[in-house]
Amino acid sequence: MTRPSYRRWIRWGFALTASMSTLLCTANARWSSTPQTTSASPQPAAAVSAHGGFAGAKWGDATADAMSKDAGGRYQAEQDPGSLFTVERAIGARNLWTTKDSSGRNVTGQGVGVALLDTGVAPVPGLDQPGKVAYGPDLSIEENGPLAQQDTYGHGTFMAGIIAGHGATAAADVATAPANVQLGVAPNAELLAMKLATTDGSTDVSQVIAAIDWVAEHPVLPDGTRIRVINLSYGTDSSQNYQQDPLAAAAENAWKHGIVVVASAGNSGASTGRLTDPAIDPYIISVGAADSGDRIDGWAANHTTVASFSNVASTGRHVDVVAPGTSIVSLRDPNSYIDQNFPNAAVAGDVSNALFRGSGTSQAAAVVSGAVALLLQAFPSLTPDQVKYALTSTADPVAGSTAAASGAGAIDLGHAFDACTSMAGGDAAAAAQRAAAVQAFPSSTGQGSLDAARGGSVELDADGQPITGEVDVQGEPWDPARWWAASSTLTAWNGGLWLGETWTGDGWQTTGADGTSSARWWSARWSSARWSDANWDSARWSSANWWLARWSSGDWWTARWSSEW
Repeated sequence: MTRPSYRRWIRWGFALTASMSTLLCTANARWSSTPQTTSASPQPAAAVSAHGGFAGAKWGDATADAMSKDAGGRYQAEQDPGSLFTVERAIGARNLWTTKDSSGRNVTGQGVGVALLDTGVAPVPGLDQPGKVAYGPDLSIEENGPLAQQDTYGHGTFMAGIIAGHGATAAADVATAPANVQLGVAPNAELLAMKLATTDGSTDVSQVIAAIDWVAEHPVLPDGTRIRVINLSYGTDSSQNYQQDPLAAAAENAWKHGIVVVASAGNSGASTGRLTDPAIDPYIISVGAADSGDRIDGWAANHTTVASFSNVASTGRHVDVVAPGTSIVSLRDPNSYIDQNFPNAAVAGDVSNALFRGSGTSQAAAVVSGAVALLLQAFPSLTPDQVKYALTSTADPVAGSTAAASGAGAIDLGHAFDACTSMAGGDAAAAAQRAAAVQAFPSSTGQGSLDAARGGSVELDADGQPITGEVDVQGEPWDPARWWAASSTLTAWNGGLWLGETWTGDGWQTTGADGTSSARWWSARWSSARWSDANWDSARWSSANWWLARWSSGDWWTARWSSEW
């Protein structure tokens, strides 16, 4: 079969409009479950999911639950179209696990670090092994209190499980592990957890930019593992061209400094006609969600479709690839926001009570980040452009779809591995492939508006005041020229200071015999007057008091959920 080459004719340049924080009412019942709330919290409607930020997933799928149980009602991953076992077989990851790299190690992500810029990572089984997760600076507003480094929302833990979760089996036995052993796409990759969002999944775009800058400037974990991938299962509806947008510029800057950046395309379907930010940047890898239709063989190119919620571009920049993104099973974060509000997303028949089910382009991006980690273990000299070329030039076209919806098609790791092997050669054909992989889009310098990059998203400060305008989350004036001069030269951070203001502590703290079992970046209370007088106690941010302080009664209901559902 002739495979599409990377579409080099595309040159993207357009503006995004709309609001990141708008909540969608169009979620099909298949992708949602009725939220459960405490008596003190407002009563969200069923089938509501957030458009952007870290709150865009749809949780639960009764059909997949029903078909994945045996006669005794126990969960069986090999019967589940959304299990990582099924997904990894479909994209070719499990076959790669039996392949050896140049050092004779199985290709399971070993020696590759993936930075997860999200809501944090909880040390649940599968993510609690020594050295599995290093905790970078907590840049969320919860860093200022007792919830620092805790994944209070649950989204980050779920994505971490997809990328590099490692269930109860020896590292050497990954390739032959039973289906019910929960394993991420790159189970032996290491994770850098950077918490950016609070219990409701909200964050400010300045926090995400600061985090990307931090990873670009600190690309080596305490044990020496190099961070080669950033996963951003996140997006805003920026209202400006990617060349001006500071979030897009930050992502592109990390890419040009050797880190593959994978971003979710958004969960608003065809309604906006564009991708979310930073997926709007044409250099990085933008990922849409494929839908199996709840079939075990549903990820095959002739069966899969593009999920109805996956962003479809009407013109210009579209997704690069699609990957499995519906009814995906990953790790549950007990007592997190999504755990408490979507109990029906707990996988039926799972005796471990450790699994959760969700759908979204966030999940699809995490699948691709794990896939990239596998390729980079096998071919560590690959540039980000070459990784993208390998994935896009070998993707399987999605039958009945268009480039606007599915890009080059569904990822195929077996063929991508072959493309990498070919590019690594020393002949003229290999040189030609490497030349074809080089991207030459106009560069972003991020000299546009920080507020426009928010796309309408509004985070509240400690006093309940919205953070808007050309200021960062701490209320400091945004100077795009000064930021870009520092970001592009990898000097935005100095210890715990970002652009001269205190955001975190000054270095790593490690424990354990190898010094890496629970490596954490030192925390520090924000020094900004906007936050320093706040009462950062547990009562403010937990249980019913969190709800009452964060979302004031009826205002929350009318403003946060609106009438769209």
